[in-house]
Amino acid sequence: MAQIIGNIVPEDDYTHPLGEESNFNESMYFNFFDPDQSIGGFVRLGNRANEGNAEMTVCLYLADGRVLFNFKRAPIDHNDAFNAGGMEFEVCDPSEELRTRYSGSAVELREPRSMAEPAKAFKNSPRRRLKIDLTHWASGPMYGSTHSRTEEARKSEKQFGKAHYEQHMRVAGRIEIDDEALDFKGYGLRDHSWGPRHWQAIESYEWLTMNFGPDFGAMVSIIRRDADNEKRGGVVVRGGELSLIKHVEIETRFEENGLYHRELDVRVETHGGETLTILGEVKGFIPLRNRRQGLVTHIGEGMTQWRCGDQVGYGLSEYLRTVDPTA
Repeated sequence: MAQIIGNIVPEDDYTHPLGEESNFNESMYFNFFDPDQSIGGFVRLGNRANEGNAEMTVCLYLADGRVLFNFKRAPIDHNDAFNAGGMEFEVCDPSEELRTRYSGSAVELREPRSMAEPAKAFKNSPRRRLKIDLTHWASGPMYGSTHSRTEEARKSEKQFGKAHYEQHMRVAGRIEIDDEALDFKGYGLRDHSWGPRHWQAIESYEWLTMNFGPDFGAMVSIIRRDADNEKRGGVVVRGGELSLIKHVEIETRFEENGLYHRELDVRVETHGGETLTILGEVKGFIPLRNRRQGLVTHIGEGMTQWRCGDQVGYGLSEYLRTVDPTA
């Protein structure tokens, strides 16, 4: 059984009782990157049974810069499983092995930044048949918590999920695009959260996931709930052992619009005294958004090549910014 850090248990890999909050959300997310083929992506299901739907997202970055993408709010009336919109997540062995499948369509974005205007992008982009069948095996501990007193103290409309954990993974399987089949082999990270959530409950964050091979990975985050509340941290995983990050600095170079990130210099220090400098270059990028009550949350998703010393890896750099479009 994989090592577990925090008060989570293997059975937390399954869904949990549906809360009473109107914005109760239980979500699983998996990212995956094949370093030999320079392809990768992520899948997510967010069950919002009290709202009658599940948020289904699939995103696949191709080596030539194209991105295959789909999002839908698929109807559901329960929180008994992750299975909606053509996406299904299966727990094969809690804490050790999970399987993700998608069968459906995706728009082919030859210019992925066109997703800044999703209605136009979905209308004007060709569609491709897409099948994903991947197995994810633990390559590090599960780390997180099922209870956040800070989150519970907030009203549900201000919460972002009171239970959450993550885990680095080894990944293999098959991806089919129309009649082309790709064997996939690489690494990634998964997360699982449940509780009330609104995307606009957080002002901004940077969330970086990194895999340099079977024995070395990292997760780095800076979360700003508002101007007075900031949390910096993360983990370094080596040989299945986890070290907590004590301090992190992220220097970001953006595209001309000042919103889309393209290069990152990351410096971290662990509680054990290790210091690392990690350089990131975004190889594929897509801008996503969420809108609620006049606020727009921009979520920039970058497939990123990471360098730490002489080691090269892949992962995702995700930048969230909530803005008032009328300001």
